[in-house]
Amino acid sequence: MLKAVNITRKYGQLEVLKGVDIEIKKGEMVSIVGSSGAGKSTLLHILGTLDKPDSGSIWLNDQSIDQLKGEKLAAFRNLHIGFVFQFHHLLPEFSALENVCIPGWIAGTAKKDVKNRALELLSMLGLSDRAEHKPNQLSGGEQQRVAVARALINQPDIIFADEPTGNLDSTNAKELHKLFGTLRDQFHQTFLIVTHNEELAALSDRTLYMRDGVIVDGV
Repeated sequence: MLKAVNITRKYGQLEVLKGVDIEIKKGEMVSIVGSSGAGKSTLLHILGTLDKPDSGSIWLNDQSIDQLKGEKLAAFRNLHIGFVFQFHHLLPEFSALENVCIPGWIAGTAKKDVKNRALELLSMLGLSDRAEHKPNQLSGGEQQRVAVARALINQPDIIFADEPTGNLDSTNAKELHKLFGTLRDQFHQTFLIVTHNEELAALSDRTLYMRDGVIVDGV
């Protein structure tokens, strides 16, 4: 489903990625763990088309995505890839519902359909009564669930999550772990997660270990 071959990336003289190969199947939850500076987030951003590799190839559902540029790349990313980041990145002037709707609006889906889908997702995530609240009126755990709903709105092929529990307390982190597991088990959602959280990694189907810009092991 997702395949990358020989991904390299340098920043100046610093080699961050030194030829990474990775393959993820549909409906699989895969975690990448490793010490800070190992290259985990850089790899995630490249696979998610937020950054470009210096060399290597990336395919998502047999579509070569490392060569896409400009509007074609933005449209592909919006429709096929969802993102969940450590700090939520919700727009403060918009309600929870509006934040969830934004990728659907960008995709050009009918506004009524986007709103109905967003309300369904917020309900599924236990946020029906928070739909009209703005981010500063939500707890950290609620904001992260809004971010998950936003990532799901266009029914993406894969969700990339970069330290999704890094800004949450232990209770909210465990709730997010359960949510990811439910989305995988019930909806066959595919995840690639960068995390330092051992409990979240343990829920994954596979854990990949990075060190010094390469994947050194996987279970």
